[in-house]
Amino acid sequence: MAKIRIQKALSSAGLASRRAVEQMLLAGRITVNGRTVTELPCFVEPGDEILVDGQAVRKRRPRKVYVLLNKPRGVVCTQKDAPRYDRPRAVDLIPDTGARVYCVGRLDEDSTGLIVLTNDGELTNRLTHPRYGVEKTYLVRVAGRLTAEEVAGARRGVFLGGRRSAAAVKVLRSGPTESLVEVRLSEGRNRQVRRMLARLGHKVRRLHRSAIGSVTDRGLKIGKFRRLRHSEVASLRRLAGL
Repeated sequence: MAKIRIQKALSSAGLASRRAVEQMLLAGRITVNGRTVTELPCFVEPGDEILVDGQAVRKRRPRKVYVLLNKPRGVVCTQKDAPRYDRPRAVDLIPDTGARVYCVGRLDEDSTGLIVLTNDGELTNRLTHPRYGVEKTYLVRVAGRLTAEEVAGARRGVFLGGRRSAAAVKVLRSGPTESLVEVRLSEGRNRQVRRMLARLGHKVRRLHRSAIGSVTDRGLKIGKFRRLRHSEVASLRRLAGL
């Protein structure tokens, strides 16, 4: 791994501010691998032994961060840089949290709605694993009118990629050229809602994820974000069996 400045290493470990670390170093209070360091710049790397006043510096346990983003269209849920596509990432829409956060699951580029960003790997694994069946709710505008038979077919399940995929579908508004439906499902397969409705003969015009478990988009406009409340984190952890 690349070396980093000692000020950053010790402030990240929770010892003191970067400015305070500089003062400690200039005062001869810091040793690196047995050598007293009194000049800047000073760089360290993982595995180096750092002592302050003769005491070993222990890394601070990373603080868990939970951010809820109402993703706009045209934004991708990837950690990788995608310069050839020139598309913004979900992680680019939130300020620096002091931790490396990542998207929980996916929401395709053409869709809007809720995505959780966190550094809690255990919760991420549970929320994205089909075994735990955390329900997500979508509001979908589709071309045409959904029939009662098609709604029943979605509940029974349609085959996608050789596997049966079922969802609870409720027609909220129906017209001759367009319908608004609510879709609830507990899986997170790639573009699952779009593919399912396409198999039923209806092209998706708009797709918005309005809820993840009991966490909803109420009061959170598209493109905005907020920290998850303690009660919401607790609710998601319960749903995930943690």
